[in-house]
Amino acid sequence: MIELVLASPWLMRALRAARELGLADWCIGAGAVRGLVWDALHGFESKPSALSDIDLVYFDASDLSAERDIALQRRLASEHPDLPWEVTNQAVVHLWFGGHFGYEVASLPSLEAAVATWPEYATAVGVALNADDSLRIIAPFGLDDLFDMTVRRNPVRASAEIYRRRVADKRYRERWPRVTVIHE
Repeated sequence: MIELVLASPWLMRALRAARELGLADWCIGAGAVRGLVWDALHGFESKPSALSDIDLVYFDASDLSAERDIALQRRLASEHPDLPWEVTNQAVVHLWFGGHFGYEVASLPSLEAAVATWPEYATAVGVALNADDSLRIIAPFGLDDLFDMTVRRNPVRASAEIYRRRVADKRYRERWPRVTVIHE
């Protein structure tokens, strides 16, 4: 994992940009990391998959304002307009989740706990760039599903219906033919 991240110019640039924000606890994760790994395993490095977004997530329970996410996203977009940023404070997800997905969820205590709620085990992975340029990998379920290219529902927060819709919307098998999707 570390070798793939270090060899990725766009992801390293994104990690450096995220680190410059000075957030205490953050990572880039989900689809950006999944796409990097699955592109490499499919030999797509010369023509990587298009990124719908770069999920920069952080945890700060001291500032739950939506304006902060917007300001951080604008700053990143201004400094790196070629990267499709999406910034979310995981400490506030419980405040909007019900309106977006139709059911309420509890607040989370940490960034690691938040990553552990992401919809599939293969995408419940985040990477952060430490001050000393070492990488921090957050993978509460390990990296097996990611490197085995297996899409499996994480039941912590994703209902079976949300999972089915995500699998259809993400078109995993079309984009990465060697992926295995576990249907329930």
